[in-house]
Amino acid sequence: MTSQAYLSELFALDGRVAVVTGGSSGIGRAIAGALAGAGASVVIVARREAELAATVEELTARGGKAASVRADLGSRDAVRAAAEEAAGVFGEPDILVNSAGINLRPPMSELGEDVWDTTMAVNLEAPFLLGRRFGPGMAERGFGRIIHVTSQQAHRAFVQSGAYGVSKGALESLARSQAEAWSPFGVTCNTLVPGFVMTPLNARLANDPEKVTELAARTMVGRNGLAEDFAGAAVFLASRASAYITGQSIFVDGGLSVH
Repeated sequence: MTSQAYLSELFALDGRVAVVTGGSSGIGRAIAGALAGAGASVVIVARREAELAATVEELTARGGKAASVRADLGSRDAVRAAAEEAAGVFGEPDILVNSAGINLRPPMSELGEDVWDTTMAVNLEAPFLLGRRFGPGMAERGFGRIIHVTSQQAHRAFVQSGAYGVSKGALESLARSQAEAWSPFGVTCNTLVPGFVMTPLNARLANDPEKVTELAARTMVGRNGLAEDFAGAAVFLASRASAYITGQSIFVDGGLSVH
């Protein structure tokens, strides 16, 4: 067997269908591109029409197979409708990536119920509803991959974690519960844990050069993360190579969490 054939057998996603929420920007976009590059047909779910169109155009120009579903994942009805529309494009998905998120962080003393509810709806409830919709079908077919994108705030509180940190901690617990339910049937459920990554979601911190430098110094590699740093980890978790890894939190953070 050639090295190319061996690697293809382990990591190729040809014939697989992936749904990636938040796939039109930041980490989600990088993951969508990586899955498409590995052979999956990718449906990107996000809010902004222009960014969706640009992402699909980019992936198809690179030879990938991609489509989009415009949706705001802040309500249950919208999530359910988006799930059905996404499943109608290339068929029922084998891979679900929950990368969509909202990052509202008022001080805890100012944290109102509106911010709490909005944060939980997008960051936690949408992944739960999408998993409930797609997970059982993956289990019936004997293969599935659910990947959540969480945060350092799932493990430690800093820079006003607030409702955001709570939602991401709960999302990691959701992954473990999903793993317990469906891993016996070939469906793995894991999370990717970023460090500080220069994406639109972190615009508030990215506009503070002193804080950006400070965060880079806390890593072991001496720099902050880039969206493309998640490509390899996502393909690995989506492929057959990761069949014995489930319920885990994989830190893609340049060593920030252990430094």
